[in-house]
Amino acid sequence: MVFLNLPLLVRARGPDEFWRKRRIFKLAAHYRSRTRNVYSLAIRSVHRALAYATKGRKLKKLDMAQLWTTRVEAGCQQYGVGLDTFKEGLARSDILLNKKMLSDLAIWEPRSFETLVKISRERAAVEGLPDIKRPSAFNQVYGLSNLKLD
Repeated sequence: MVFLNLPLLVRARGPDEFWRKRRIFKLAAHYRSRTRNVYSLAIRSVHRALAYATKGRKLKKLDMAQLWTTRVEAGCQQYGVGLDTFKEGLARSDILLNKKMLSDLAIWEPRSFETLVKISRERAAVEGLPDIKRPSAFNQVYGLSNLKLD
């Protein structure tokens, strides 16, 4: 396609505009009403949705970190150790586990988590760290092996 003057070149958008609009319409395909078919409405909705998605990814990370902390804190409370003392005891014992792994251990492997708490408690007692309470018998995790069925 040959353009003899500049105004004709500027006016001819051709396939580039088609593909640019198609990309927006593909992102807006699941929307309702005119926001999926009208370009000016679709582009506004798609930009807003992409902005919310960006914020949502950051919020999801914060929510998961808060959930992991809560789970580890509940596991520590179960055995009578504060969260800060637990983490400090593990760090001084050269046990480097992140919040997610500690959370998974607290939920799915209570005996392994109990062992970590005991190690942390011993290190805290040796080094004089605060916030060690006596564990309550009602808060213990009991499985089938702890029950006496005779």
